Amino acid sequence: MIETDHGNYEVIKDYKEALEIKAFNDRYISYLDKYTYIVGDYSADMLRFKGFTEENHETIPDYLIESCTPNAPYFVLKRKE
Repeated sequence: MIETDHGNYEVIKDYKEALEIKAFNDRYISYLDKYTYIVGDYSADMLRFKGFTEENHETIPDYLIESCTPNAPYFVLKRKE
């Protein structure tokens, strides 16, 4: 469990130690509040976010393969109430 400025999260995956709390807090936008799962990945040294709900979180592996740079650092978080 991690604590951020935007809530508490369970770390599902932290590939290549991509998760940095300060970077997460700096890049987070309130639009992501509606998502249970947040994927953060680095592309061209920039942290990107993508939100997923309980209904579609099974598609996270597809997103990582189709939309992320191969072998790039990424993390998957699950929001805790």
